[in-house]
Amino acid sequence: MARTDRPTLAVVGATGAVGAVMLQILSQHADIWGEIRLIASPRSAGRKLAVRGEEVEVMALSEEAFDGVDVAMFDVPDEISAQWAPVAASKGAVVVDNSAAFRMDPDVPLVVPEVNPHAARVRPRGIVANPNCTTLSMIVAVGALHAEFGLRELVVSSYQAVSGAGRAGIDTLRQQMSLVAGTELGTNPGDVRRAVGDNTGPFLEPVALNVVPWAGSLREDGWSSEEMKVRDESRKILGLPHLKVAVTCVRVPVVTTHSLTVHARFQSEVTVDKAREILATAPGVVLFDNPAAGEFPTPADVVGTDPTWVGRVRRSLDDPAGLEFFVCGDNLRKGAALNTAQIAELVAQEFPPAA
Repeated sequence: MARTDRPTLAVVGATGAVGAVMLQILSQHADIWGEIRLIASPRSAGRKLAVRGEEVEVMALSEEAFDGVDVAMFDVPDEISAQWAPVAASKGAVVVDNSAAFRMDPDVPLVVPEVNPHAARVRPRGIVANPNCTTLSMIVAVGALHAEFGLRELVVSSYQAVSGAGRAGIDTLRQQMSLVAGTELGTNPGDVRRAVGDNTGPFLEPVALNVVPWAGSLREDGWSSEEMKVRDESRKILGLPHLKVAVTCVRVPVVTTHSLTVHARFQSEVTVDKAREILATAPGVVLFDNPAAGEFPTPADVVGTDPTWVGRVRRSLDDPAGLEFFVCGDNLRKGAALNTAQIAELVAQEFPPAA
């Protein structure tokens, strides 16, 4: 039943991997929405999906589907967002887009509610962009430290889960694992590759029993698109257009949850005690850092949770202004669906309550 005194929300791409997580989050969060309209490709129209304990029929993506919509969350490929997000905005909806189509558009804010919530209010095109999952896995922690110490430089390596490549990535890893499980593979050059054969899916190399130092597509001078996203998006979110950033993205045999090692260099000397205090109290961050007791975040423990988990906090051995730490974040939750939902909730606060 629609709650007509509250804003109407559309979820575009409701049948996808991120869409499924989005519907879970909408059912778990405070119920601030009126009607929730589920939209997907015409081939998915007519399916029924559960949200807020009710079965809702999926509508086909069309101009008419956005009639009366106040906020539209897009979880679809870049080209679909590029075509349809402006349509939804022209119909009066505020679009929160999870694709890469608008992230670096100067007229589209790139928002992480714990870091730059004010940016969501200035949206000349009627669109707010959601950052890439790799950026989101670290930026809440980095933003909290930047607010205190003033960030000068980032050097990061990512350890990215296969779900970052969608359902095809998950299916590929599981198929490869079934081929290598219970064998002696991984002891001779090329034996894993021969066992996997052509079953590499969206990856350039086998990912089972392996790590692949590549994610995304090729950009200039040997950089990958994922690496450039982390650099460009971090600069935009933090308001540091000249921030020095070096990134290496690596795909690892983990289903869901990205991890990163972070070397952050600040304007002045840092102390571990102060950094730990900041991280322990920052919204959206969990400090889990006691190596003596074997306590530090890993994807196996972080998957399915909302916060950014931080451990291994150390001051750089050779730089008193440098800090080293390790972060984990579920790339389907905070890395995609959760941050999108949080932006939509920010926007919803702008709608006046019914008299």
